[in-house]
Amino acid sequence: MKLVVDNLSCARGRRRVLEGVSFSAADGESVLLSGANGSGKTTLLRTLAGFMTPHSGAARLEGGPEGFGLDECCHYVGHLNGIKSGFSVDENLAFLAAYLGGNGLEAIDEAAYAFDLEPLRHVPAGFLSAGQKRRLGLARLALAWRPVWLLDEPTVSLDVASQELLAEAVRAHAGSGGIIVAASHVPLGVGFSRTVHLAGGHAEIEEAA
Repeated sequence: MKLVVDNLSCARGRRRVLEGVSFSAADGESVLLSGANGSGKTTLLRTLAGFMTPHSGAARLEGGPEGFGLDECCHYVGHLNGIKSGFSVDENLAFLAAYLGGNGLEAIDEAAYAFDLEPLRHVPAGFLSAGQKRRLGLARLALAWRPVWLLDEPTVSLDVASQELLAEAVRAHAGSGGIIVAASHVPLGVGFSRTVHLAGGHAEIEEAA
């Protein structure tokens, strides 16, 4: 399995944000997106996730599940947690599991354990702290298998212990052959295979030593 980004150009409105971005990631590899605010990291991740249409070029998952596009093979974690404040933690997990095709109660139990949500399962999400809400948003990663994880500053609001929970999940995903593309200023528990430096609308690829 291989994620291939081929000469991808992205625009926001009429403004071209990225031009001719190309990189790849194979089974078990992780890619770090680096760049200043506004350099296009979020735009690139949202384009890979299928939320934005590329201006030109393409991204694809070679050797992935037959009949599914890249957007259907991704978990995307963005700046927003994507949870319902009026639902309890359990109700949010159940909703996400049904939407993502997770394995029912077993998947919910595993996700609650993986992100230390067990003591909070009956608490309305609106009553959670910022870090607890972030853990609930991240729990989707454990609810259903997706080969590609797209993570946009996933450690925001997380304390050190919660960052380690995320790192454990990231290591397990990479160890099972998953692919990770992340924009993060905090280590995620894996060695990145390459870094994509974004600046001035272009990308420079730095391979790991």
